[in-house]
Amino acid sequence: MMLQQHISFHIFFFLLLLSLVSSLYDGPLYDSTAYTQCKEHPEKPLYNGGVLFNFNIAGDGVTSSSLVLYNNLTHDTIYSFSAWLRIEGLDSVMIRASLETENETYYCIGTVLANRGCWSFLKGGFVLNYPSNSSTIFFQNTDAKYIVHNIDIASPSLQPFTKQQWGINQQYIVNTKRKRAVTIHVSDTNGRKLQGASVSVEQISKDFPIGSAIAKTILGNIPYQNWFVKRFNAAVFENELKWYATEPHEGKVNYTISDQMMQFVRANKIIARGHNIFWEDPKYNPAWVLNLTGTQLQSAVNSRIKSLINQYKTEFIHWDVSNEMLHFDFYEQRLGPNATFHFFEVAHESDPLATLFMNDFNVVETCSDVNSSVDAYISRIRELRKYGVFMDGIGLEGHFTKPNLPLIRAILDKLATLDLPIWLTEIDISNTLDQDTQAIYLEQVLREGFSHPSVNGIMLWTALHPYGCYQMCLTDNDLNNLPSGDVVDKLLQEWQTGHVEGVTDEHGSHSFYGFLGEYRIIVEYHNRTTNSTFSLCSGEETRHVTITL
Repeated sequence: MMLQQHISFHIFFFLLLLSLVSSLYDGPLYDSTAYTQCKEHPEKPLYNGGVLFNFNIAGDGVTSSSLVLYNNLTHDTIYSFSAWLRIEGLDSVMIRASLETENETYYCIGTVLANRGCWSFLKGGFVLNYPSNSSTIFFQNTDAKYIVHNIDIASPSLQPFTKQQWGINQQYIVNTKRKRAVTIHVSDTNGRKLQGASVSVEQISKDFPIGSAIAKTILGNIPYQNWFVKRFNAAVFENELKWYATEPHEGKVNYTISDQMMQFVRANKIIARGHNIFWEDPKYNPAWVLNLTGTQLQSAVNSRIKSLINQYKTEFIHWDVSNEMLHFDFYEQRLGPNATFHFFEVAHESDPLATLFMNDFNVVETCSDVNSSVDAYISRIRELRKYGVFMDGIGLEGHFTKPNLPLIRAILDKLATLDLPIWLTEIDISNTLDQDTQAIYLEQVLREGFSHPSVNGIMLWTALHPYGCYQMCLTDNDLNNLPSGDVVDKLLQEWQTGHVEGVTDEHGSHSFYGFLGEYRIIVEYHNRTTNSTFSLCSGEETRHVTITL
């Protein structure tokens, strides 16, 4: 957006907010409020309950295992759901909310780790495939060994959004969190304002990292390299950094391939994630490691950490330290429950400037996987923190089939309460779907990630091989875009500042509103020309840039 006169960020913010609440938009504003602590009393319902505003609560809540919805639910509407839950009998148990209509059952629309004697906040949502005149939300524990009969429910809320309303709310966050107002001031060497100076501004790099996995197939493939660099400012090695790739035989460490890939990354000024130091799934460990126990295994893992990080110290912005530890525990089974703490400790000591990540699947993809529910992830983070572990980043893989948009947003809201950087680390859409459907769902996921203020970066899992890709490719082998590639190109174009041109006003100023990143500016006045650059980083105030001719 380009403004023709000087305008402060606060005025623009006011106008933007006004546009949302004016007659141009009279829909609901999304409420990102979330809670992860158990509370003595439930908070008030979000949206004043939404369509459940007249829900009758006796005292602090009602005891029930279900919530009957006396509302017609419409097809394709996005429903944000939340409630406070409390259990009796057990100390804590994971509760899953499911929705049953006359047409079908949605087995998981949200989960929460509920506790005895205090209230826990469940936040999720759903989108119906068919309209419903009769529906019920059921609350059930996920562990079949224990049956919870008494579940107290309080402050339930069900807020509908049309797809258009959901998109407007997304764009509102993009405009306020991913962009910033800029004013260019032009004067001569005596400080006199110059009216009528021509200003040309071009964004030369983006602050928000969007990238993809790459594999050794990119080495020596100049067309593929050019295609990648034209689009992405971040990369992650698909398999080439994993232990089985760098040390397939004990003691024979070989970084030749990963070194060459790092050289490509470095030469093109791309940031890279380190994926991964360890993988808790035993089938993805070197065969020789599986036979080690005790001190032999401890020695091997110590050598692995120090060798890998010493090879690439300060090169990778992140390390996925212990991959998928919510689902697997190969090392903790053999080295004890403190094995993971040791991994993080040694990794931090070896590369203290890198951000250390947990990384796992089925956290935002679904809530049906009890191992990787949002509360299971949060509990693991708190456990690591309790032991003084330097665990600084939340990695969400994001291998989707059909994304549940309000559930994704709700899970991100809860994770955001931890005040840690969140990355979507391996985004793709299942190849069980056709390419056009993959593209539709990919766009939905990318928009959810980019428009959530706590997401710091997005990585696609689309490394190109002669046989294709893991699940989803962006191009064919001749680098012609597939539907998903068209979506990525469209969004990359949408999420950058177009060429800005204008003329300074009577104050010698010209203003515009741009995406965060680096900019090149050319100013011409009569027969004088000057070139300059400036950075546009996150901030609430207008960025002022002074140019002297």
